[in-house]
Amino acid sequence: MTKANLVEEVVQAAEVTYKDGQIIVNTVFQSVVDSLKSGNKVEIRGFGSFRTRRRRGRTARNPKSGEKVEVPPKMIPFFKPSKELRDVVNGGPPPPATPLKRKG
Repeated sequence: MTKANLVEEVVQAAEVTYKDGQIIVNTVFQSVVDSLKSGNKVEIRGFGSFRTRRRRGRTARNPKSGEKVEVPPKMIPFFKPSKELRDVVNGGPPPPATPLKRKG
């Protein structure tokens, strides 16, 4: 599934314009990215959680020249699926749908 496919799904499910669907999808993605950049984790019940992990620095080798290269430590995004998602992917029944509560 591509981002455009996801926008189409949102457009059909929410009965909004394509432009509004793009805004919704982009806002969700940007919110996840901003939270991870701030060091927070993002937990979506029934789907999974996103967090960052610190990868240690290491010495690597340039495959072309064989020269040693120092790779600095860095933060990487990490996704851990929920038990419900793992069960559905492995052929189990989908969890029951719960209606979204609107603010306001």
